[in-house]
Amino acid sequence: MQVSASAAAAARAGAGEQPAAAPPRGKIKLGHKHDHSDATLKVMAAFGVTHICSAVVSRRYDENWSAASLTRLRERVESYGIRLEMLALPLSSVTVESAENPNILLGKDPERDREIDNICQIIRNCARAGIPSAKYALTILGVIRTESVRGRGGAMYSAFDYRKSTPDAPPTAAGDVGAEEFWDRAAYFVKRVVPVAEEYKIRLALHPQDPAMPPGKPFRGVERVLATVDGLKRFIELSSSPYHGLLFCQGTLAESMRNPAREILEAIRYFGARGKIFGVEFRNIRGGFLDFQETFPDDGDINMLQALRTYRDAGFDGMILPDHVPRIEGDQGGRQAFAFAWGYLKSLMDLVNNEA
Repeated sequence: MQVSASAAAAARAGAGEQPAAAPPRGKIKLGHKHDHSDATLKVMAAFGVTHICSAVVSRRYDENWSAASLTRLRERVESYGIRLEMLALPLSSVTVESAENPNILLGKDPERDREIDNICQIIRNCARAGIPSAKYALTILGVIRTESVRGRGGAMYSAFDYRKSTPDAPPTAAGDVGAEEFWDRAAYFVKRVVPVAEEYKIRLALHPQDPAMPPGKPFRGVERVLATVDGLKRFIELSSSPYHGLLFCQGTLAESMRNPAREILEAIRYFGARGKIFGVEFRNIRGGFLDFQETFPDDGDINMLQALRTYRDAGFDGMILPDHVPRIEGDQGGRQAFAFAWGYLKSLMDLVNNEA
């Protein structure tokens, strides 16, 4: 005979056993990433966006990363009624040839230590400027896609089909990098940087590698280890610090799954319950592992309302922001597509927050 959850809880209470407390339900916030120009901030304020993640303020380690400069940036953002929630560190999701600090990924000393020292100083300056978190990526290959496909209304959906990709193309400047070699480099970075983040109380959010590739089959000589749930579980275990976590890119992780509609909810619960989701990039896809398309938020396989409720119920109360949008003919810079995504997300967010 099946017993309902409420009946089981009552039975435990009657026996003197207290039911496990559920995580507190947080109120999630509407966010935006990268463009922090005055023109964009005006639009964001009108849309009801309350939090943003900045763009990389400079590719070089220069005055733009100083505490004074970052303070001016925060104050300018705040003048629009928006909180500068997260700073993009100069560790972008690009190929190693285009990376701002390539030696961190190449494992090349002494340049690696010099670049890590600069990252540590930026973290200190974030704290002095009143910016509570920073995001970064550790990727050699950047974001990989194949030819776009036509989606709803003729919009072009960014896509990846492993069968049409070029895993045997010449290696990058990093050469061949096996899984454990990459883990060694990631662990070296975490060991150096996270203690500084913990000292200064800055949450460091890793963006996953995009997309996942077949395990044991290098792509251009590189094995991707930070693109799956299992990889990110191992990553967060590199440090027990509460300031070591993830920029949870829902679309990227869904791309690594064979049943994204179910598995993404499990991933949200796992990382959310451990307090490891520091921000969310909210994107829907159609398909899954090795063959997917990036759709409009209401046109993919994931129930986005169910996903938002899962974040809330896992105790997440941070920034959720729209991510990659389809290309519409005549829509310069994706402005119309992003406006649709913000409106869609805000409607769901208002519903979910009011339920809480």
